[in-house]
Amino acid sequence: MVSYWRVTNGIQVYNILRLPHHGGMANLPVVDLADAAGRPLEFAVELREAMREVGFCYLVGHGADDLEDEEDGLFALAKRLFALPDGEKAAVSMAQSPHFRGYTRLGGELTGGQVDWREQIDIGPDLDPIPGARGSWNLQGPNQWPPGLPELRPAVERHCARLDAVGQSLLEALALSFGAEPGSFDRAFYPEPGPADPDGYVPRPATLLKIVRYPGGSGYRQGVGAHKDSGVLTLLASAPGSVGLQVDVPGQGWTDAPTVPGALIVNIGELLEVATGGYLRATRHRVLAPAEGEERLSVPFFYNPALGSTLPALDLPAELAERVRPAPPEPDNPIFRTYGENAWKSRIRAHPDVAERWHGIAAKAPASAY
Repeated sequence: MVSYWRVTNGIQVYNILRLPHHGGMANLPVVDLADAAGRPLEFAVELREAMREVGFCYLVGHGADDLEDEEDGLFALAKRLFALPDGEKAAVSMAQSPHFRGYTRLGGELTGGQVDWREQIDIGPDLDPIPGARGSWNLQGPNQWPPGLPELRPAVERHCARLDAVGQSLLEALALSFGAEPGSFDRAFYPEPGPADPDGYVPRPATLLKIVRYPGGSGYRQGVGAHKDSGVLTLLASAPGSVGLQVDVPGQGWTDAPTVPGALIVNIGELLEVATGGYLRATRHRVLAPAEGEERLSVPFFYNPALGSTLPALDLPAELAERVRPAPPEPDNPIFRTYGENAWKSRIRAHPDVAERWHGIAAKAPASAY
C-alpha cells in the first residue's frame, strides 16, 4: 500500500491510497472513515478534495462489513432473490407501484433512453402513501417485499441503518471541510413539518436502496448507461469479483472502478453539487454489461434528504470559491434544488411504463427491451 500527498494551489489535498486488486491497483482515491475520529479536519479535507477532483472514492473503515456473510449477507440474499421463479418476482413488479418500488425485470429500465440490461429491486422507507399525491409526492409509499424471501427485509433494514450513519458522518465531514457547522445539512434530512406540506407527508430522509444483478453474455453492452445520481451521496457495495463499473474521471475519461474487498464506493449527487456552488461536481458513471460467464451484483444506497427539502447553500471560503470550475450547460438535464423534484425527473425517465400507467406521463421512449 502506498500513500502520498499532493498540493494544488497551495492547498494540501487528499491522501491517495492505492490498493492492490488482482495484482493491479485501484483507480480511484481511497479515504479511511476511521481517520475521522482522530483527525477530523484532515479527513474532511481529504474527502472534499477526492470528491472535487474525481467525484468518487473508495471508503474503508466504514464498519458495514457483513455484506459477504455466506448465510444472511445481502449478497447471498441477492442471489436467492434473483433465483426466485419469474412469477414470484413479477408478483412484486414495480409496474404495480405508483411509488416506483419493487422488482424490475431484465430490460425494464432505461438510461438516456436506452435499455439497461439488469434486473433489480428498489426499496425505500416503508411509509403510507400521501392521499391525492401529485408529482414527486408519489415517491413516498410502501415497499413490495417478495414473500418467498422473508429474510430480505430485516437484512435490508439493518444495512440501511448502518449506511444512514455512514452517510451522515460523510456529510458532516464535508460541511466541516467548507468551514460550516458539521450539522449544517441536518434540517434537510429531518425538517420540521411545514404549512405547505401535503397531509400525510412524513418529513424524513428519502433514502433508496437497490439490489441489482447484471447478467453476463446478453449481447447488450449497456448494463446501466452513463448518468449522474440525483441525490446527495451514493454508497455502493459490490460483490467480490464484480466488474464493469466505470467513472468518467475529469481529464482521464472512462476509468474502471474495480471492486475492492471491504471498501464501499462513494460518489456525490447533483444536490451536493448545487449546495457547494459547483465546487463538488456529480460525475458521470456507467456499468458495462459483464461478459459471458460473469455476473455483477451490487447494492447501491442513495443517501437523500426528505422529499420536500433543499440543501442549504454553503458559503465557501474565498480560497475555495476561486477554485470553482464553471459547469458546462446540460439543457437535457436540469437540476432541481428540491430533492423530490430532482428524483422525480430521474424516475419518470428510467421507468416510463410506471410513469405512464400511474401518472399519465406519456412515454417518450420504448418502455422495455422486448
